[in-house]
Amino acid sequence: MQSRRFLLKLSGEALAGDGILNHQFILSMCADIYAAQQQGREVAIVVGGGNIMRGGLDQSGYLERVTADQMGMLATMINALALRDALLSVNARVAIMSAFAVEGVCPPIDAVLAQQYLHEKTILIFAAGTGHPFVTTDTAASLRAMQIKADMLLKATKVDGIYDMDPKKNPQAKIYTSLTFDEVIHKKLAVMDLGAFEQCKAQHIPIRVFNLFIPGNLRQALMGESIGTLVA
Repeated sequence: MQSRRFLLKLSGEALAGDGILNHQFILSMCADIYAAQQQGREVAIVVGGGNIMRGGLDQSGYLERVTADQMGMLATMINALALRDALLSVNARVAIMSAFAVEGVCPPIDAVLAQQYLHEKTILIFAAGTGHPFVTTDTAASLRAMQIKADMLLKATKVDGIYDMDPKKNPQAKIYTSLTFDEVIHKKLAVMDLGAFEQCKAQHIPIRVFNLFIPGNLRQALMGESIGTLVA
């Protein structure tokens, strides 16, 4: 059966240009998301905040990790608002939900309402990760995929898929077209948090890892085409 409902995981870094936000790229990406949605795909998005703040990489010397992670969660809200308005600008119906609410800005997550939005052809953006420190937005993506009963989780990256070694460090690295969850976990292929792979394995949600920065890839991934690496 062809996948119809997708959870798209976008890193904050993917949204960045010379400044915090690459507006031209964001608009192009949102046009592709809307085009796929218009062709019958249901799309929810988990967005990171790394273009603004990544708690786990904080080197200030004074911020507590909990505080840094909370700042990162707020950063995802900024990105969610940017994505919302970009999607609205291409005539999409869109809503935001957040792991913790900011009144008048981001309402709280409601799994039942989230599925209703998707049924009603509304693109849904999830902000604030899981709402807890020490947890990445990769884990938030697998959690939200389970909550919305996604057919597939799409992990958008800067590389073409999952390799047997780091392609930036070793030009001999080979890409996998497909892997099992057990292979990913056993080989510790670190394209995504292993906890996220474990959750998707348990719920039988396949993961496709693909290069977001090749024109056309995002639309192809949302249409269920065989690009990048499929983990199932």
